[in-house]
Amino acid sequence: MRIKFLLCLALAAGLCAHTGLQAQSTNALSPVQSQLHELVLKVQAKHQAGQTNETDLAEELKSLDALLASQQGAKTDDAALVLFMKAQLYLSVIQNTDKGIELIKQIKAEYPDTKYGKNADKILEGIAKQAESRKIQAGLTTGADFPDFAETDLTGQPLSVASRKGKVVLVDFWATWCPPCRAELPNVIKTYQKHHGEGFEIIGVSLDSDRDKLDAFLKQQDGMTWPQYFDGKGWGNQLAAKYGVQAIPFALLIGPDGKIIGKELRGEELEDAVAKAVAKK
Repeated sequence: MRIKFLLCLALAAGLCAHTGLQAQSTNALSPVQSQLHELVLKVQAKHQAGQTNETDLAEELKSLDALLASQQGAKTDDAALVLFMKAQLYLSVIQNTDKGIELIKQIKAEYPDTKYGKNADKILEGIAKQAESRKIQAGLTTGADFPDFAETDLTGQPLSVASRKGKVVLVDFWATWCPPCRAELPNVIKTYQKHHGEGFEIIGVSLDSDRDKLDAFLKQQDGMTWPQYFDGKGWGNQLAAKYGVQAIPFALLIGPDGKIIGKELRGEELEDAVAKAVAKK
């Protein structure tokens, strides 16, 4: 799985990734970074234990405030990093977007010449996009009408779910560079081959940016014969944006009536859902 914007990565891949703590030995860290490293480990442990609200993390938040105060108003990257970590805690763990935005704006105002201050507008833009994506995803619920698209596939043929009216359709967002997507692919192919004759169709949406690599991959895959949408924009893929896709693999299963049956179905869960859907046709 890959999250489109780093602010919404899971804790281990988010808090640590921004500081570079995973790539450095603790001996190479500044005193501030070393203390942040210890705090990250504590937060990770609580996160894994399901302790993710503001009360659960009160001690860590207090430690961050004390660490920032110890910088005595210094306008350094390390000082800004402390505030950035606090923002990350609210954004990625506590899930308080308003507070996270407030802290990013504080970094922009108080630490404008640091790398975090200079990137504040980009971070805020990313948060806004994440919020919009979550809003879109919230509307893609079981029983809702699927908001269709009208595009062309790799061969230039018209591509839409409506053109497969009466069929059970899986709209599958993936990429050749995505290990989880490739791991799931044998199951998708197996399900397709088993139920295609019963009215099951797949529309692939590739988040690749290199057409040649995509074509080569498709030629190597026995049974992956369904049409693909590709615009070469990677994570800027317009269908990914339309459906608020922030992680892949991601798929929507649509029934013959154009209503969503389920999403993010994997393994046996996908095969079971497809089997039930085609049996009702």
